Formats: sequence, C-alpha cells, structure tokens
Amino acid sequence: MQTDIKPAKILRSPFFIAMWLTLFLVEIIKGALLVAVLPVYMDNILGLSAGVIGVAFALQYLGDNLFRAPSGWAAERIGFRATMVTALICTLIAVIMILFLKSAVGLSMACLILGIGTSPLWPCAMTGVTAMSGPQNKNGTAMGALEMAALGGTGLGPVGMNWLLERTDHDYRTIFLVLMGCAILVILVAMILPGRVVAQGEQATGAGDAREDRMSANQKYPAKPNLLTPFIRLQQSVKRTLHRVRSTLNVNPLVYPALFMQSFVIGLLSPVITLYTRTDLNISPNLYSLLLIAGGGITVVALLPVGKMVDKFGTKPFLNIGFLMAAASLFVFSTVTAIPVVFGIVMLVGVSYAMILPAWNAFVATLIPEGERGAIWGFFLTLQGSGMVVGPIVSGLLWDHISHPAPFIASAIVMAGLFVVHFVLARKPYRTAPTG
Repeated sequence: MQTDIKPAKILRSPFFIAMWLTLFLVEIIKGALLVAVLPVYMDNILGLSAGVIGVAFALQYLGDNLFRAPSGWAAERIGFRATMVTALICTLIAVIMILFLKSAVGLSMACLILGIGTSPLWPCAMTGVTAMSGPQNKNGTAMGALEMAALGGTGLGPVGMNWLLERTDHDYRTIFLVLMGCAILVILVAMILPGRVVAQGEQATGAGDAREDRMSANQKYPAKPNLLTPFIRLQQSVKRTLHRVRSTLNVNPLVYPALFMQSFVIGLLSPVITLYTRTDLNISPNLYSLLLIAGGGITVVALLPVGKMVDKFGTKPFLNIGFLMAAASLFVFSTVTAIPVVFGIVMLVGVSYAMILPAWNAFVATLIPEGERGAIWGFFLTLQGSGMVVGPIVSGLLWDHISHPAPFIASAIVMAGLFVVHFVLARKPYRTAPTG
C-alpha cells in the first residue's frame, strides 16, 4: 500500500536538494543572460537590431516549451540524472556559442539550444515531487520551495551580472566565462540526482511502463536487430505513451485554458511594466529597483510559509483569495500615480502571487495520474508556458493601440476569469464521462 511522505521529509530528500540547487543555478544563468546580459550585448556591442533580439528570445522560449513534454517523457525512461545532465550540457554549449559567435543566426541558434537545455527542469522537478508526495499530494511546501529557487535565481542572476559588469568595466568575455563556470557547476550538481524517484510502496516512476514498452517492441520485432530497430522501438514507445495519456488523463476541459491564462497574465505584464513605471509614473531607475525588491522580495519570503499552509488547509482558499487579490491589485495599479500607493499595490501583488504559485502547482498535481507523470507534467507545462509567448504580443498591441494602462486592466480581467474558472474546477476537476 502506498503511503505519504511528509512534506518536511521531501525537502530533506537527496532528490529535492539536488533539484532545488539545479533549478536555482539554471535560473541564475537564464536570468543573467535574458535580463541583464544579452539585450545590451546584442544591441550595444554587436549592433544587432531589436527585431533580431526579439527573434532570438522567442527561439529560447520556443525551445523551452516545445521540449518540455518530450523531456518529461524521457525522464521516466532514462531517469532524471541522465535527462538533466544531457540537457544541461546543451546549456553549456549555448553559453560557449554566445561567447564565440557574433552573427545573428549563431546567437539565435544559441538561444534555441539554451531553451532546449533548460526544458527538462520543471517537468523533472514536478514529476519527482509529485511521485514522492504520495496519493494525498501534500506538496505545497515543496512547490513553494521550488518557486523560491526559481524566483531567487531569476533575481540574483541579473543583479549579480550587473554588479560584475560594473566591476569589470563591461568585459563581456569575463561575464560569459563566469556563466560557463556556473553551467559546469550545475552539471556537476545534476550528476547527484537519482535515476528514479520512488514513493514508498510505489514502483519507480515510469520504470514499469518503460519495461512494458521494450517488451512490446521486442515481441513485435523479434528478428535480427538492424539500424532501424531503435527508431522502431522509440516509435512504438511514443504511441503507447500517447495512448496511456489519452486513457488516463480525465480532467475537466477547463484545465487547459486555465493553464494558459495563468502564464498569459505574466506575459501581459512583463514587456510593459518597466516602460509604464518609467514613462507614466516617472519612477527613477533606482526607485524602480526598490519597487522590484519590494514586490519580488515579499513573494520569495512568503512562498515557503504559504506552501506549508497549503499542505494543511488545501489549495482552494489560497487560490480563490490570490486570484481575487491579484485582479483587484492590478486594476488599481493601472489607475494610481502616488508613489507610496504604487509600492503598497506592488506588495499586494507580490503577496497574491505567493498565494497563487505553490497552491496552483499543488492543485495541478492532484490532476496528474500516476501513469506517465513526466509526459503529462511536460504537456501541462508546455501549455502553461505558451501564455508567455502570446502574452507579450497582445500586451504590445494593447499598449500601442489602446492605452498604456490597458495591459494591466487586461491582466486584471484575466485574473478575475481565473478565479471563476478555478471556482468551477474546484467543484468539478474531472470529466463527467470517462475518456476512451
């Protein structure tokens, strides 16, 4: 009989510690490159156009999202360690390419490889935590800790690289060598990940399915092996996985737009928040940094205690309050200009996201069936990540053609819509009729 592992034990497990460090270090690299280094390097040093920079960044998001489901599927079959180490070698290759290549095509390909290299990160983390948490899915604490690693790394990367740029008189070669060192370090950390994550009383994640795939392929193709045999077996394995996903994933269809909307809000805000504070609120760069620290800092600090409360009280109250608080705060943010009020609103947004992030991931984890956890988590995270691709496009159109506050009002409306969708999902998370 399968039993739960207590949330505190999950945090102390070798898998979680290694995964937390891997996530933290990778987000430092990504945050440094995408926020602090590449935009200025490609523009000021290499003289590339804004269009080229946009394409390069879009390719990074594309590689990350497209390969999440395949990497989750691979993690169940070849193990977390092999999947992560192989992918993180791609991250190292991407940093090396950025150091030596100067052309638009070369840097765009490097960004694509960077996205592919980071794609297994969240599928592996979510799959492993879900497997360890047992049938009760008490993993809010672990989800909060993972979000702390991600947000902490995303914030520390740009801050650290900006500080290093100032100290080295903008010597980008030194910056890239430091990032290469970080990439090598994270590969070494990933090497201590276990091959499989096993909850007490449960077979290794995906191991039985992988053996079944191999047995089926061997029965169907027992003749002498040839060069095509591995590809035939891979094709059969993929077909069996898709069949299992269709037969076991029995969620309410509203789950899919909810996943998209959750990141669509961030996509709406990310391109215009800096512009809005600088042009409409006349906030100085130093004051803007304090604003980010106020909002992001309170989110990071609150994530772990909120995660513990999610394990104790469930996800429903935190998501309902978080979505409503975020909707109201974002709407008010678009209407106020007094700087003290702006700081207060940003802190409320930070608190609301601290309530949403661990509770949302824990809620989604309850919908993941035991079979094909990695593939389904990868599929869910791909769908969720697509909102980050569409959101900035819509945000730019709203900013240019309607008004500067329009993206914030739109994000408030989406948050209110998420409250309604979640209210329905909390009462009816699964289909009324079984899938075929």
